[in-house]
Amino acid sequence: MRNTAKITTVVLAAGALTLGLSACGADSSSTDGPLIVAASPVPHAEILNYVKDNLAEKEGLDLQVKEFTDYVTPNTATQDGSVGANYFQNKPYLDDFNKKNGTDIVPVVTVHLEPLGLYSHKVKKADDLKSGATVAIPNDTVNEARALKLLAADGLITLKAGVGNEATPSDIAKNPRNLKFKELEAAQTPRSLDDVDAAVVNGNYAIESDLKPSKDALVLESPKNNPYGNFLAVKKGNEDDPRVKKLAKLLTSPEVKKFIQDKYAGSVLASF
Repeated sequence: MRNTAKITTVVLAAGALTLGLSACGADSSSTDGPLIVAASPVPHAEILNYVKDNLAEKEGLDLQVKEFTDYVTPNTATQDGSVGANYFQNKPYLDDFNKKNGTDIVPVVTVHLEPLGLYSHKVKKADDLKSGATVAIPNDTVNEARALKLLAADGLITLKAGVGNEATPSDIAKNPRNLKFKELEAAQTPRSLDDVDAAVVNGNYAIESDLKPSKDALVLESPKNNPYGNFLAVKKGNEDDPRVKKLAKLLTSPEVKKFIQDKYAGSVLASF
């Protein structure tokens, strides 16, 4: 991807909070230098690079984008100051991450929603899943619960009353199809589609795998009253950084909304 420094990482242990500057670039804590933003490759880095290439210069913003392929490193890098902000996550995930890791990262502005979807290489409809079918789901706390809620909303399972954002397969009250669940790191779920009967895949990983959520998903999350919008986030105290304010304004501009609509055709939905 043009003008993008790409970092490929493995998933770090949830408690790891320190990354060497050699892995993530120069310290970005000064408000005088470029704003370095950690992002998932699709669609986050693509949206940021659109801003970088088309809007940032006019606003006097020096924007640099660093790509990460997991859901842990962008937060640890933001916490230790290796990057100035990140753009990849939703509020339930961030709340869970801060609680478990003692970090103090906060949202700045919500930009888009990537609807979670159920996909399959073996059946054309969710109703075609046979008894005993294996379904891959993300294994991180929030996305696992989100996946189970998606299946429950389509009537494939029933969750126990009052289950929240920490639901696991043990919280299933009724499983009429006797579905079996394979818990995988979120990035691995689309790669599992040849090995399982179906998989619940996060929107960004679906798009990276050439799946079109608006067309290919057997079941797709509704955007109505959805708490899983993705946002720009910073370490607490950096919300008033003028560079962050400029980026927040650009990410919620009419130009970015049109870019999202044109490029993703309903597979990514602007939240503003």
